[in-house]
Amino acid sequence: MLPLCLKKRHPMTDTLRYTRGCCIDKNTAGETVWSECVSCQKLAMTDCFCGKHNAALPSDVVEIRFKNTRKAYFKTNDIVLKKGDVVAVESTSGHDIGMVSLTGDLVYLQMQRNHLDPATYDYKKVYRKAKPADVEKWNEAVEREQSLMVQTRRMVEDLHLNMKIGDVEIYGDKTKAIFYYVADDRVDFRELIKIMAEEFKLRIEMRQIGARQEAGRIGGIAICGRELCCSLYLPHFASVSTNAARDQDLSTNLQRLAGQCGKLKCCLNYELSTYTDARKDFPQHYASLEMQDGTAYHHKTDIFKRLMWYNFDKESMENLVPISVDRVIEILTLNKEGKKATDFGSKANIAMPAAKATHKEPDYRSAVGEDSITRFDRQKNNHRKKSRHHRPERADNSAPRPVGANNGNGNGAPSQRNR
Repeated sequence: MLPLCLKKRHPMTDTLRYTRGCCIDKNTAGETVWSECVSCQKLAMTDCFCGKHNAALPSDVVEIRFKNTRKAYFKTNDIVLKKGDVVAVESTSGHDIGMVSLTGDLVYLQMQRNHLDPATYDYKKVYRKAKPADVEKWNEAVEREQSLMVQTRRMVEDLHLNMKIGDVEIYGDKTKAIFYYVADDRVDFRELIKIMAEEFKLRIEMRQIGARQEAGRIGGIAICGRELCCSLYLPHFASVSTNAARDQDLSTNLQRLAGQCGKLKCCLNYELSTYTDARKDFPQHYASLEMQDGTAYHHKTDIFKRLMWYNFDKESMENLVPISVDRVIEILTLNKEGKKATDFGSKANIAMPAAKATHKEPDYRSAVGEDSITRFDRQKNNHRKKSRHHRPERADNSAPRPVGANNGNGNGAPSQRNR
């Protein structure tokens, strides 16, 4: 699905905008031009330093984005670059085309966030700003990616391999292609690579990714109605467990907790630390309370209001009594001493809401629903009865009216009633 911000739609620019975050077009003179399309970028970054530079950090490192979520860091070699420039960079074989996504001191902070050491990172070189010939070759490579993916999927199906091709990326010089695939187990694709190399005339690299990485590269809309976090801004994935849902008192229904990738949603970790801090002094286990009237069982908890609901029926949620956390701890302490509490103490330990203001009746009255749907029909029937009652009598009531007589329409045709 392509973003809604696209203004000019044709196959070449649509693919480049969505997967590379840039717009490739031709100006009035017929020259190829390009610009950054910020709203379409995956893992987009904003320079919060506004171009300011710390003299203690070197300024010759930039972050360059390629297709979808693939990014890397390069040395500029004294080439003045700004965000949005399309450049030709060094690759494992030949060169590749990418777009500058970040410059300045924020590059080093981004590397630390991705657990990369700027001092020991293996930087590749930026050759030059992309020429029109480089961009044209780049366009041809991009247009070929979709067809290659379809053909490869057919080859995988013919060879009966248990793998799924999720994305294809061809380098800017059209000499190498990366095929991203998802598989549950190890796959022997040596025969597949031989067939692909003969068919596509490219150097083939197979790169296995997980379900989360696949969702980030493909993109989509989450259940919340927004774009997937892994495609929008998450550069790496943290482990998510069902304990994150339990700590937030969420339902452990895996169908509701799973995202588009089939794994647990990444957003389960967003507020986990807040809930963990809020319930530090809560009872570790929601144990039952021994009261003089019987055993009270726990049913639900409001973490931020610090309330816990109990009643004397383990299977029912009727007649729940809210008890403050402090009072629950006191009762549990009494139970450990072999004593039973006399009451829940809810009135003394729970802050009651403020008294509501006296309700004032409105000075108007709603007439919705008072009128009958057939009120006009009754009036119409009454009107008919009145018209019949006041109808003047004929001069000769015994003589029937002929069928062809003039009925007031001027042509002697029978009236509608006689018909």
